[in-house]
Amino acid sequence: MSDQESGLIGVLIANRARITRFLRARLGDDSEAEDALHDLWIKLQASPSGPVADPLAYVYRMAANAASDRRRSALRRGRRDSDWAGTGQLDEASAKLVSAEQMLIVRDELARVERALAALPERTSRIFRAFRVEGVSQKAIAAEHGISISAVEKHLQRAYRTILAVRKALDADEPVR
Repeated sequence: MSDQESGLIGVLIANRARITRFLRARLGDDSEAEDALHDLWIKLQASPSGPVADPLAYVYRMAANAASDRRRSALRRGRRDSDWAGTGQLDEASAKLVSAEQMLIVRDELARVERALAALPERTSRIFRAFRVEGVSQKAIAAEHGISISAVEKHLQRAYRTILAVRKALDADEPVR
């Protein structure tokens, strides 16, 4: 038996069923308990440990901490998803109003970007749209237009600078030139 197997990992292996039940009671789900047990095993593998007075209590404390970490992570993920979906703390009517207002703002911003891109030279605009919208590689764009990849990059930089100028103007609520 290796040092690891006789140490804390040995305690974890010997008490796997009990620790899994403990985690299941804390997390309420078999798969979550197994995932937490796996996280615990990885932590024990990665961290060198010295002598521990009560190894089983130590492993249980680590298991409790792993369960708490997973619950906190799930709560944060739920809040983030809720905020992203726009439900947050707003009631349904307010959410619809905010969504409609946001939609108008986004459409206005998109129109401003479109106007700025339309003001670019035609080749720059076509290269930008091919690369960013259609997903054509820079190499293929260069071959299609008979120019170097460096020239394609310069056209893209010009388009990016234009979009950045629009973004800065929108952030400052200034009219776009």
